[in-house]
Amino acid sequence: MEYRVLGTTGITVSEFALGAMMFGSYSNDDHDESVKMIRTALDAGVNFIDTADAYSQGESEVIVGKALKGRRDDVVVATKFYFPMGDDPNRGGGSARWIKRAVEDSLRRLDTDYIDLYQMHRPDQHTDIDDSLGALSDLVRAGKVRTIGSSTFPASEIVEAQWVADRRGHQRFRTEQPQYSLLVRGIEADVLPTIQRHGMGALTWSPLSGGWLSGRTDPTAGSDLRASWGGMFDMSDPGNQAKLAAVEQFSKLAAETGISLPALATAFVLSHPGVTSVILGGSKPHHLTDLLATSGLRLSEDVLDRIDEIVPPGTNVRQNDAFATTPAVLDKRLRRR
Repeated sequence: MEYRVLGTTGITVSEFALGAMMFGSYSNDDHDESVKMIRTALDAGVNFIDTADAYSQGESEVIVGKALKGRRDDVVVATKFYFPMGDDPNRGGGSARWIKRAVEDSLRRLDTDYIDLYQMHRPDQHTDIDDSLGALSDLVRAGKVRTIGSSTFPASEIVEAQWVADRRGHQRFRTEQPQYSLLVRGIEADVLPTIQRHGMGALTWSPLSGGWLSGRTDPTAGSDLRASWGGMFDMSDPGNQAKLAAVEQFSKLAAETGISLPALATAFVLSHPGVTSVILGGSKPHHLTDLLATSGLRLSEDVLDRIDEIVPPGTNVRQNDAFATTPAVLDKRLRRR
């Protein structure tokens, strides 16, 4: 396993992070198996785990806490807040009121005294970022959180958060967690350069594009949780038809290169100098062990050039797959009187 410094935090993390989204009722509710998968990753050299309170409504954090018994100080733990935690409209979002409650809940579920990286899961259009950063800064000063980050923020909101932190004397977001894969390359145009300019670390998610790059004979037969998001496997959608054509070309390139398609996909994401760590998911042990085996794989310039010919840099094959699209576009309430 290779390691990199997470932005300018001074924290060294493995080039692969273990994503815990699929642990719990979302996908794998076998706690013992999930704990075993986490410990397998740790034994392979992974020292970075990413979860969120919303993953199985807290169950994922509980599983991570169980797995880290006796090993907590050797692992960089990242979790997130924002998405609703129940029916109460105030149990979610980026308000100071919720942040200070949410962190206590996450600490309890993770069975830890501190969180290494506490991330805002999405921008909150109804809360001043000044208030969110102020509350997060209080958590850092209290020792409950070591550093803070954002997740799936558009470039403009990354910059705004940096500006507000500087102007108001708050802790600033030190990391960003964007979606990035062979099929979703839009962040190369603005998000990744913005991350680099501000000295932030990037931990990217969905390197296999929700199963499209898993190497399955029929990638549209995926049962991944993300399959239900935005019609990702609706083959009447021209964007998905274009994805299937691109996947076929990537499969041929992988075969010519002598590696698997998932290995090609993860190695591609790691090839960008703005990326610190790639979050690996999976709900079953073999999903994880196959991906961990690709650690250290690097692609040649020729292979990277071939990839650029299939999907041009800075583009998304299917625009609706880009979850970092500004909320002003996605939420019709923000563009209609």
